[in-house]
Amino acid sequence: MTDIQLEGTPKTPTVHFDGGSGLLQLRGRSIPENSIEFYKPLIEWIDQYARSPKATTQLRVQLEYFNTSSSKCILDLFKKLEQLRNAGNDVQVLWHYEVDDEDMLEAGEDYQAIINLPFTMIQVEEVDEN
Repeated sequence: MTDIQLEGTPKTPTVHFDGGSGLLQLRGRSIPENSIEFYKPLIEWIDQYARSPKATTQLRVQLEYFNTSSSKCILDLFKKLEQLRNAGNDVQVLWHYEVDDEDMLEAGEDYQAIINLPFTMIQVEEVDEN
């Protein structure tokens, strides 16, 4: 299985989905021209990964901003991970938000309320771009 490694741009997040370690990362900004087109390969990758997942799968989200269409696609990612968890796998979401960014904290809490995945809220000084 091929990992996904995408460099972030001013409009799209850095993506590193590592099938070998089970560590999935989204970092930066998510305001792509076409969110569905951007996230579709990520969702398909999770489908493929779910056929033989690692003992623990961890999604680390460190977004400084995302638009409404991205939020729906991110929810779709969470739903795929929820299916993986419902199949008996250990899945964790680490939701990073900046100290003064209540909107991003609330977004994480909103996802946590509607999706059956364990979330850990992690306050950071500032979202790391690397």
